[in-house]
Amino acid sequence: MWGIVPAAGRGSRIQPLAFSKELLPVGSRLDHGIERPCAVSEYLVERMIRGGADKLCFVISPGKSDILDYYGAAYGGASIAYVVQPAAAGLCDAIFRALPLVADDEPVIIGLPDTVWFPADALALLPDDALSFLLFPVERPEFFDAVVLDGDAVREIQVKQADATSPWIWGAFKMPGRTLRALHGLWQRRDGRDEYIGTLVNAYLAEGGRALGLRAGRSYVDVGTLHGYRAAIGLLSEAAARPGDSGARVALGWPGGRPALHAMVRE
Repeated sequence: MWGIVPAAGRGSRIQPLAFSKELLPVGSRLDHGIERPCAVSEYLVERMIRGGADKLCFVISPGKSDILDYYGAAYGGASIAYVVQPAAAGLCDAIFRALPLVADDEPVIIGLPDTVWFPADALALLPDDALSFLLFPVERPEFFDAVVLDGDAVREIQVKQADATSPWIWGAFKMPGRTLRALHGLWQRRDGRDEYIGTLVNAYLAEGGRALGLRAGRSYVDVGTLHGYRAAIGLLSEAAARPGDSGARVALGWPGGRPALHAMVRE
C-alpha cells in the first residue's frame, strides 16, 4: 500500500523558516527513554504506516531537498520514493505526480504533512476498495473542506465555503489505484482546473462516482499557522497526559536519513 505525502507547498502562512515547513519540530519521540524533537510530517507518516502503508511517496518541489536529506530511503518499515512537482500547481497536481508508481489494484492513502490528528490508528478503518474520507469535527469548517454526508455516502464537499453546513472535514483519504487513475482522467478532461481535491470529487460524484465518509476522527489541527502550531503542541500535551493514548509521541523509528541520537553518541 502506498502513502502519498504532498510536500511541495511553499508554506507561506508560517514562513519565514530556514527549512521546509514539513520539517517544523513539533512534539517529540522517545529514543531509548530519552525525549527528542521530531518533524511535524512524521505524525502523518507514522499514521500512514499504522494504516497499512509499506511504501511512501513524498511529492516535493525542486527547492525542498532538505526533506530528502531528512527522510532518506526509509522510515520505520516503509521504503520511500520522491517525485518532483516542478511548480506550485495545487493539491490535485501534486497527488497525480505519484500516479506512475501506483498499480490499479493497490490501495493508496493520502494525507497532509502539516497536520496532527487523533486517533492515530484511524486510517486502518478506511476500506481498501472505495474512495473514502477520514472525517474530523472542527469548530470552523469554513477554513477547511467540509464534507456533507447522506448516511455514510459523501453528497458534497464544501471547499472553504463561508456558510459550510457540515462540521465534519476530511483529514485524509484512501482509494484503490484505479480510482486515483479515474480521478486523474477526469481532472485532465476538466483541463486541470481543479486545484483542490474537493472540487474534483464533486465533479466525480456528479458523473456517478461514489465516495464514503467515516466519522472516526476525534481531533484535528492544521500546523500551517502559528496559531495552529500552538494548538498542536497543546493537543499533543493533552494526549501524552492520557494513559494509553498512542500517537502523542512518534514511536515507529527514525527517518532513514537521520540515525538515532543514541547511536551517534556511541560513535
